[in-house]
Amino acid sequence: MPVRLRPSGPEEVSAALRRLAAGEEERGDLRLLTKHFLALLEEKAPGRSVEVRVPPYAAVQVVPGVRHTRGTPPAVVECDARTWLALAIGELTWTEAVESGRISASGERADLTAYLPLG
Repeated sequence: MPVRLRPSGPEEVSAALRRLAAGEEERGDLRLLTKHFLALLEEKAPGRSVEVRVPPYAAVQVVPGVRHTRGTPPAVVECDARTWLALAIGELTWTEAVESGRISASGERADLTAYLPLG
């Protein structure tokens, strides 16, 4: 069974966000923030019908509906870490990300508008 992601502590998240905003990113900040916000998405949208991939850091299955057990999930969302963070904190809307090609989303439940922003 895969290990579930867990949200990071508020101090760690705040510090990493401040460093990113200031252009003083430290090694591990993108990983920490990506996994933190994916964990929050898991809590906000429990389920297994959409796989959200943020390579190379992590992927989660979320959103109620048809359970995915193997093979390609019925819905897949994929983006880079900076796009994921912008969506998670509300700097970028789902529509803007899709229209600009910053996110790839396919499948019936792939629209995550109802769950974003996360923090």
